[in-house]
Amino acid sequence: ASLTVANGGDNLGVYIPLFAGAPHLIGAFALIFGLLTALWCVAGYLLVHNRLLGDRMRRVGQRVLPFVLIVLGIVILADARALLPLL
Repeated sequence: ASLTVANGGDNLGVYIPLFAGAPHLIGAFALIFGLLTALWCVAGYLLVHNRLLGDRMRRVGQRVLPFVLIVLGIVILADARALLPLL
């Protein structure tokens, strides 16, 4: 539970000032978020149900996903320059 709260702190730090500064745009933000989430879901569905890639992705996806997420995390940390103290 504490990890969930800690991970959500950055969202609070961004969205509270954003919504407080432009409360009339909250509906637009929610609509855009919903549309872009739907777009990602459709893109994922089409990718997995593709004749050429779908079977292969379903077969190896569970084995590859952890490595993809680790590499993505490293790229994000490196871009944020959060890895500099470790070097």
